[in-house]
Amino acid sequence: ADGLAAVTQARSLRPDVVLMDVRMPGIDGIEATKRIVADPACADTRIIVLTTFELDEYVFDALRNGASGFLLKDTRPDELVRAIHVVASGAALLAPTVTRRVISEFTSRPTRMPRPHPQLDTLTSREREIVALVGEGLTNDEIAARLVVSPATARTHVSRAMIKLGVRDRAQLVVLAYESGLV
Repeated sequence: ADGLAAVTQARSLRPDVVLMDVRMPGIDGIEATKRIVADPACADTRIIVLTTFELDEYVFDALRNGASGFLLKDTRPDELVRAIHVVASGAALLAPTVTRRVISEFTSRPTRMPRPHPQLDTLTSREREIVALVGEGLTNDEIAARLVVSPATARTHVSRAMIKLGVRDRAQLVVLAYESGLV
């Protein structure tokens, strides 16, 4: 019914995936996402923001606040089911039009001083390299091929970097890579 109810239900039910609307009474879906992600009881819960509003501020705020996906309400039912499975598996997903806009936004921005993440220094040089490649949009298999390592090794490096940096999924890792100037 509203954002606070979404937070309460997520704490109570501990779902694998929450479909979160942006505009709701009380607190909005972005704030509800932030609260769910911050709650230790919901550590394994992933959030897909599902909205009719494809505004850049919603996309960036949702990703910064822990959403693992961003889809529009006109997404076909079969695509929505696939997205739920993708996000439940730990991956991230953006609507195709949103992906194009995110890429366009990042590439058209004037160069700004990166804000390195405070935990970036805890990464090994290989992990930093891996984070940069994730920021470029490469999959674990593509990273493995580029670095001539096994996919399992690439997956391990990605996982360790995510743990050290305190990010929940690849979407947050991509944002961090851009904001830290690795990409």
